[in-house]
Amino acid sequence: MVHPQAARVPRPQALALWAASLALAGGLAAAPAAAQAQATPRFPVTPTQRSTAEQVAQAGIPLSELAPNAPDSYTVKRGDTLWAISSVFLQRPWRWPELWGMNIEQIRNPHLIFPGQQLFLEKINGRARLRMGPPVADGQIPTETIRVSPRTRYGTLADAAIPTLPPHLIEPFLSEPLIVAEGEMERAPRLVATQDTRVLITRGDRAYAIGRAGTPLVESDPRRYDEYRVFRNAVPLKDPITEQVLGYEAKYLGKAQLVRSETVQAVRSKKGSEQVQVPATLDIVAAREEMRAGDRLLPEPPRELTSYVPRAPTGAVEGSIVSVYGDAVNIAGQNQVVVINKGTADGLQIGHVLAILKDGARIEDRTQAGERVQLKVPDERNGLMMVFRPFERLSYALILEIGDTVKVGDRVVNPR
Repeated sequence: MVHPQAARVPRPQALALWAASLALAGGLAAAPAAAQAQATPRFPVTPTQRSTAEQVAQAGIPLSELAPNAPDSYTVKRGDTLWAISSVFLQRPWRWPELWGMNIEQIRNPHLIFPGQQLFLEKINGRARLRMGPPVADGQIPTETIRVSPRTRYGTLADAAIPTLPPHLIEPFLSEPLIVAEGEMERAPRLVATQDTRVLITRGDRAYAIGRAGTPLVESDPRRYDEYRVFRNAVPLKDPITEQVLGYEAKYLGKAQLVRSETVQAVRSKKGSEQVQVPATLDIVAAREEMRAGDRLLPEPPRELTSYVPRAPTGAVEGSIVSVYGDAVNIAGQNQVVVINKGTADGLQIGHVLAILKDGARIEDRTQAGERVQLKVPDERNGLMMVFRPFERLSYALILEIGDTVKVGDRVVNPR
């Protein structure tokens, strides 16, 4: 970003310029306008989030919304996330627009804050605001002017900006588990043979596959390898209450590259020459589990750079955990992935935060002589999860916070 010629600017207006320079702290630089334009699509801000932040910016937030031990200042560190910083200042970290709103004049896009930047908490007349810059006396922003010198700062903004959540927790699941409709996997190309009559294949092995009838498996571009994900036949996911099948989860096994297309070859026999189908050739380039004949292939989707913005759903949500991702697993812990029985048809979107309720035990009241009354202990909040991959009637969610283990059947509701 190129600052204007040296000038005397009222401090409140100059803070926005100074904040861009502050990104240099920790060895990171604010990027030029071209880099900002390139980075912005990766970190979207919705109109609703901006409106919420603008409302908060006018008055701040009540002190009662602050975390009990909210510090007076905080320096953004490498490895921080918006969720973690929100947790420092707010009781409910998914309410990040309020955190942004307290500082909207200085941070136009909350995703574009960087290690080394300092945040200061001001408490005035029972309200709180967050801002960048050095501390000031009596909680007031001075009106004196500061001198801004012309300079150019370069950096890779998209890589330096802190993410909402640690990306390594979610990225593997963007291409691994898959919810499909009934019969969809049966129509996908399938592995039919392995090299050297092996039963199981893994990374570095070669395999052979054919497409569905009438649709041979062929290269789309001879200049590059087409990539595929390998899945095992899908298993039904049922609602824990109604037993209704909501979808089918295909088990991810690994990745393969198509190195030779499926063809037809003339073969001589006693009856003369006949046309025989020749399967396509694939190399296994990644393997979570060993593969075998009968496993299915789906094209590798383009990689998406999604901004996960934690927020509460606007409508009421009440659902249940259907499945814990993994083999023969019924209990989940922090940073694990679960499937819930709500999806886009129920209004769920990427980033929606839900509270996990531990199912209260059923007990028999024996405290009254001669009476036996059936009771249910109240459900207790056990943690928070965030939806990161919704389908029509099911969604994958990441467990962000947890007090105890989470199991299939536990309820999920709007956070409070």
